[in-house]
Amino acid sequence: MAALKIILLVFQLISCVVLTAIILLQSSKSDGMSALTGNSDSFLGRSKAATLDAKLERLTKWVAAVFVLLTLFVAMLYSM
Repeated sequence: MAALKIILLVFQLISCVVLTAIILLQSSKSDGMSALTGNSDSFLGRSKAATLDAKLERLTKWVAAVFVLLTLFVAMLYSM
C-alpha cells in the first residue's frame, strides 16, 4: 500500500508541474468585457479549433481533471 501511495504522489507532482507549464504557455485573454461586443478576432479571423491556444486550452482541461482525480484518490488513501 505504501508503494501505491508513493506512485500516486509522484504522478500527482508530475501533473501539477505539467498543469503549471501549460497554463503559463497560454496567451493572456486581455479583451475583458470587449469580447462580448464581438470585436474579438478569434471568431472571424481564424478557426479556433486549429490554433495553439485552443489545443492548450483542451489540454489544460484534461490535465486539470487528472490532477483533481489524483488528489481525491490520494486523499482517500491517506484517510484510511
